[in-house]
Amino acid sequence: MLKKLGFDFSHFKGDLFGGITAGIVALPLALAFGLQSGLGATAGLYGAIFISFFAALFGGTNTQISGPTAPMTAVSMVVIAGIIGANEGSLERALPAILMVFILAGLMQVLMGVFKLGQYIRYIPYPVVSGFMTGIGVIIIITQILPLLGYYPKEDISYTNGFLPEAEEVLMERILREEAAEDILVLEDFKETVRRAGLITKEEILDEARALASSASSGVIGSLRVAGRAFSNINWIDLILGLVTIFIIYGFKRITKAIPSTLVALLVVSGVAYFFIPEYRTIGNIPSGFPILRLEIFSGFSLGQIAPYIFTAASLAALGAIDSLLTSIVADNKTKTKHNPDKELVGQGIGNSIAALFGGIPGAGATIRTIVNIDAGGKTKLSGMIAGILLLIILLSLGPMASQIPAAVLAGILITVGIGVMDYKGLGHVSQLPKAEVGVMILVLVLTVFVGLIEAVVIGLILSSILFMKVIADVIDHRTVSSPLREFSREIPWVGEEEIYRSMEEKVYIKHLDGPLFFGFASRFGEMVTALPEIEVVILRMDKVPYIDQSGVYALEDAIMDLHAQDIIVAFVDLHGQPEDILEAFSVVPGLIPEELCFDNFDECAQWLKTHVDNRNSA
Repeated sequence: MLKKLGFDFSHFKGDLFGGITAGIVALPLALAFGLQSGLGATAGLYGAIFISFFAALFGGTNTQISGPTAPMTAVSMVVIAGIIGANEGSLERALPAILMVFILAGLMQVLMGVFKLGQYIRYIPYPVVSGFMTGIGVIIIITQILPLLGYYPKEDISYTNGFLPEAEEVLMERILREEAAEDILVLEDFKETVRRAGLITKEEILDEARALASSASSGVIGSLRVAGRAFSNINWIDLILGLVTIFIIYGFKRITKAIPSTLVALLVVSGVAYFFIPEYRTIGNIPSGFPILRLEIFSGFSLGQIAPYIFTAASLAALGAIDSLLTSIVADNKTKTKHNPDKELVGQGIGNSIAALFGGIPGAGATIRTIVNIDAGGKTKLSGMIAGILLLIILLSLGPMASQIPAAVLAGILITVGIGVMDYKGLGHVSQLPKAEVGVMILVLVLTVFVGLIEAVVIGLILSSILFMKVIADVIDHRTVSSPLREFSREIPWVGEEEIYRSMEEKVYIKHLDGPLFFGFASRFGEMVTALPEIEVVILRMDKVPYIDQSGVYALEDAIMDLHAQDIIVAFVDLHGQPEDILEAFSVVPGLIPEELCFDNFDECAQWLKTHVDNRNSA
């Protein structure tokens, strides 16, 4: 029965070691990604537990280890910051809407799998993926500079004081909105407004100013905006802890890769800080009990809150799909197996949805953790489930201890993640790539860092598609041969052809189309046909035309009508497959071109040409 469900205990020992090793590697990253997202280290740990377990259980890649990843966390960070900002800086009020967006993203992934969209992920152009991944790396590094330096803008009194006037305005606007909702805001009497304004305390104004300062300094642009203040207010304990973490992560790899250097750095630096440093900033409280189901998700949000983030949820779903399926391909290459992309999307979607129900951040298939699992002996989906169970055990038993981890340690870990996630392979080939592809890559990178992740991917896909169509149109144009019969015969010799072209001379023109006739080539086709010299017959060779789209049909139709207006006969040779079907559907055949002028091969066309010319000569 268990084998029918996809479980195979014959490799249990390898799965056990693989799952434990992958879980250990996942622990520091889960905490770091959770802290970076804005929901706290606990949210990252919850995400790692549930996504790892359920994505493995329902997924289509046996050795995949899933959990929070750098790209998914970067997008989640934007979502979280935006919704918190829309809720006047209150995480508590924003949380239901945030988690609902994550649930929607998971459900969208399930639908992508149900509708078998996994196979199309591979068509995303590499320059878009490369620019996006490098941009994600830059975002992580820049946004972790402040915590690495131990600078937190909302705690900088001189900085937050600059937001006090704006904070007063925000609080007054809030009072006015509340009165308007209660129908007590009237021009004749502002006594109630004045009364409520008088109840605002200095502490409330300061809290609002802190929230505004935190919002203004979030993200890449915000971090760069306050970078000068950060370097003027360095917390040297945090900086040293972060730098030592980075040093250990890179240095320990030179000693051995048998033990994850990230885990070594986490344990060593956290231990030193706990026993030898009296005061340092921790990652915050991590509860030790079993995660609680967040039922307020279904009662504490409104559709209006999440409506602006529907496209963001879709981008999360698509990014998670790309991230996971690329990792699945890596796993296939390592294990010589074949994953099921649509089933994998369903598993990832279920994992992300369940994680959100418990307050976890979304994730995807994680390449490094998957490779660690395979190298440690993992062979079946049990390894991913064991990794999730291990993280749950750590949460239940070591939650209070994990709460003492220095925040600067996780900043150091994230900086190494940002450095590692960049696409150095693509960047290293910039000088060899076509300028257009390099332009797309750089544009996507810049847009990812300074504008938005969704905008970067959408614009990158559009530009890549346009460039691809232009290149294909140029290729078809270059490969398309147009010549009189006597010249064309030398390109492709036909048996018994010499006598035919000698008798026809310049009366026949052959256009040999090579490639799809689609909208990128349609206008050129029309120009080529209308530029023909004075002739009697045009033969359109369709042997190598695999596809014609609507624009191509219309271009072909217009060209034929122009030729007919000049009393030029048009014939098709070897019209077959989709081109034949669509031309018949649009009544080009037999509407404009009668069936007797549609020849199966050139021999038949040559016989007709000979008869036609003889008849014209005798007439």
